[in-house]
Amino acid sequence: MNTSPATDRETPVLKVGLLGAGTVGSQVARVLLNHAHELALRSGVCLELSGVAVRNPQAPRDTELPAQLLTTDADAVIDAADVVVELTGGIEPTRTRVLRALNAGKSVITGNKALLAEHGRELHDAAAASGAQLSYEAAVAGAIPIVRPMRDSLAGDRVNRFLGIMNGTTNFILDQMDTTGAAFDDALAQAQELGYAEADPTADVEGHDAAAKAAVLASLAFHSTYTIADVHCVGITGITAQDVAAAREAGYVIKLLSVGERCGDGVNLRVNPVMIPRDHVLAGVHGAYNAVFVEAANAGSLMFYGQGAGGHPTASAVLGDLVSAARAIALGAQGIPLDAYAALPAVSMDDATTRLSITVAVTDRLGALAQLAQVFADHGVSISTMLQIEDPDAPGMSQLRLVTHSGRHASLMATVAALRELDVVRDIVSVTPVEAGE
Repeated sequence: MNTSPATDRETPVLKVGLLGAGTVGSQVARVLLNHAHELALRSGVCLELSGVAVRNPQAPRDTELPAQLLTTDADAVIDAADVVVELTGGIEPTRTRVLRALNAGKSVITGNKALLAEHGRELHDAAAASGAQLSYEAAVAGAIPIVRPMRDSLAGDRVNRFLGIMNGTTNFILDQMDTTGAAFDDALAQAQELGYAEADPTADVEGHDAAAKAAVLASLAFHSTYTIADVHCVGITGITAQDVAAAREAGYVIKLLSVGERCGDGVNLRVNPVMIPRDHVLAGVHGAYNAVFVEAANAGSLMFYGQGAGGHPTASAVLGDLVSAARAIALGAQGIPLDAYAALPAVSMDDATTRLSITVAVTDRLGALAQLAQVFADHGVSISTMLQIEDPDAPGMSQLRLVTHSGRHASLMATVAALRELDVVRDIVSVTPVEAGE
């Protein structure tokens, strides 16, 4: 680090190398260029943007950047920097570049949940070996401060479970389906028009984005190491307007939840569309907002809520990490290593404790209910509520909407499979997990 004659000869200068100048990177660069003095007062160092690695220096950007800062040589930007901000995304060559920085003792700030969910252990080990800091508040739930509270504020507590709406695109789609009655395709099209969904929304609607975030957050919450492969993942493409309407009639709302919870001697991680009671705090999270609900042994129930995506909100999280890293570097402090002492194994979905809402189309005849009840009894599954609805368009047919009590997930799914085999069952209309309350 150098000293800065422009401000104070005793104030060190921290050179910041930026990889990527897209929606988030451009906002980070703008703040570094336009608010350097204010950031210096907060961090105790002068944060100087020393270089920006981009694919095309001539491409239009949200923020006009000095031409002399732009380059296609990412390695040169890394080598000239004291701290590196990585906002390019993807796995390679990003992993190699982040390791280059960490191995050289340069702290790294990243918002790359996919990289962390695949190679988080490797990156943390590299940071620990060199004494660098690896920070990634922007990787989970955008502007919402959840990574540092989980890592630091709750370090003396025992987290038992977290439930998170961690993908704004899917929350917007499901919220539109719930509040307007829109079909999935129409709600998705609107999300794309508003810029909430990409042209290819696969990573969002299939749950992959939320699953990566769940793996990252669970590693911190349960002091263990998890990857995206440990997360049971189901997206929202199978949710229909009829499913949403039926949930609403029963007093529930459907949300795509990322869940991490202790299960026996391990932890179950899952992302799937679930029904939650409409009086639960997560039911009131609308639009493209995110929220994380945490249950801890001593702190009790905690709620973190805010904007989960977008250039300005995500840049806020990145800059918070940057100021924090700058303070640590100025004090000569080493980075905080990943605390994975617990090594709790990932528990399969079969062994998780869940509840299900099952809608069954049945022939309306004597003994039909008794046959269904016997299947539940044979599998040791009890029914919490049941509602029978006659189908006016199909004489002699009814729909049974059943909600189970909690049970081993494998037993619940075996019950569903057995129901399909009954001659009185015409169709299993829907099977949706139920969370957050008996």
